[in-house]
Amino acid sequence: MFESPTIAEFIAESNLAATLPGSLLVAWTLLLVLVDLFAGEEREHWTPFMACLGLGVSFVANLFVYAPAADQQTALYGMFIADAFTGFLNIVILVATLLALLMSRDYLKRAGIHRGEYYILTLLSSAGAMFMVAANDLIVIFVALELLSIPLYILAAFRSIKNDGSEMALKSEESGMKYFILGAFSSAFLVFGAALVYGATGATNIPQILAAVPAVVGAAGSATFYLVIGAAMLIVGLGFKVAVVPFHMWTPDVYEGAPTPVTALMSVTAKIGGFAALLRVLLTALSALALVEGGATAWQTTISIIAALTLVLGNFVAISQRNLKRMLAYSSIAHAGYIMVALAAAGTAGSADSATQGALVYILAYMFTNLGAFAVVMTIERVDGGGGNLDDITGLARTRPLMAMAMTLFMLSLTGIPLTAGFIGKFMVFAAAVQAGLVGLAVIGVLTSVVSAFYYMRVVVNMYLRDSSGELAPALETVYVRWAIHIALAGTLIFGIFYPLASNLVSMVSIA
Repeated sequence: MFESPTIAEFIAESNLAATLPGSLLVAWTLLLVLVDLFAGEEREHWTPFMACLGLGVSFVANLFVYAPAADQQTALYGMFIADAFTGFLNIVILVATLLALLMSRDYLKRAGIHRGEYYILTLLSSAGAMFMVAANDLIVIFVALELLSIPLYILAAFRSIKNDGSEMALKSEESGMKYFILGAFSSAFLVFGAALVYGATGATNIPQILAAVPAVVGAAGSATFYLVIGAAMLIVGLGFKVAVVPFHMWTPDVYEGAPTPVTALMSVTAKIGGFAALLRVLLTALSALALVEGGATAWQTTISIIAALTLVLGNFVAISQRNLKRMLAYSSIAHAGYIMVALAAAGTAGSADSATQGALVYILAYMFTNLGAFAVVMTIERVDGGGGNLDDITGLARTRPLMAMAMTLFMLSLTGIPLTAGFIGKFMVFAAAVQAGLVGLAVIGVLTSVVSAFYYMRVVVNMYLRDSSGELAPALETVYVRWAIHIALAGTLIFGIFYPLASNLVSMVSIA
């Protein structure tokens, strides 16, 4: 007769301690609901402070759970994995969220939409990303993806709560609706793909799928067909979250319409969650799906094609953009392509670790650089959220030289110029691609990086070599925004100048 375990037995067997970073952030968010409810008029000070403190608590827990000497461990009966990969990406997510919150407080007050719910939704979304990078089961990937996405749908439409009929309020509402509808559509692909994989292998747990795939492929029956279709649908569902071609259509409109701090946050955390899940699924669960000769996995060609298309479309379409947020949106698409290059390289036998490490360094560099660029764009926007065009940044070096210098370094890093973190990220990704035999894909990456220099350097030219024809918008240069820019700038330079620091951080990461 079945006996239900006691609470102590459940805690011991499920190893809940390994989930502490994400679990503490969720618990802290629930506490934040009460703080915001009872803080009264002081809530506009206490709620953001408590939100940042919660990130610090989760960060400290992460350092203990994922100590360098700690062994890989699973939790929640194998559905959650605590390893160096999870620990590293947790740090990136927490730092990105902190920078986004530093950008948010004064932006929300100036826009007249300062609400405690903003910080609660932000922490929940970040917790979803943290659970997603630790997911060791397709069901957990889906649940974590929804926890990541649903708050972002609301945050994208956050300007509409003012309900003043302004153009930016309407754009924000449209942004949230588009993101929600297309996000739900992509989630359906993910669930259906997971169902087909389960039907073919009899498992949703990633290690169990890995163990079952050789037998399924060896049988060469209908189960193999279902497995391949299921894998394709998983790529579609997660491809939407990371905004790769042809699943990128939502990105420019959502990025432009959402409040700028939200855009900055979703450009990083959604990508981290999506790419982490892709790496887990493709490099672990489906690494044995070798239906082509030459030691490569069956999905490598598909990922390579997606990467090439994403690089070309993202960089070339960005050239025609005059709005900086739309330009950074297409830039974000292009950078997803560079990470996809690393993912494609990981499909070659023996290249998984180096390619994964290259992808992680690229994500770290992209986090600092992209958040910093969005922070500068935010400072030149008008009070109503408009502006932020190339014309609005013209002459910035004359009126705000330090801001122009920071933006220049962010543009150089996004291009991949040496002594910036962006260069280190691209170098490691392209090196992994060459090692994996994907020389053609690496060449496409290098050539599109040259193309990207045109629209990134156009921003620098406008700031330094052209005079403004009108008055700049009132600067949003509060102490919190300056801290966000300084931290992003420090990360961009430190990891660019001290190359071993970035490589050593990921040297212990192994996912395959």
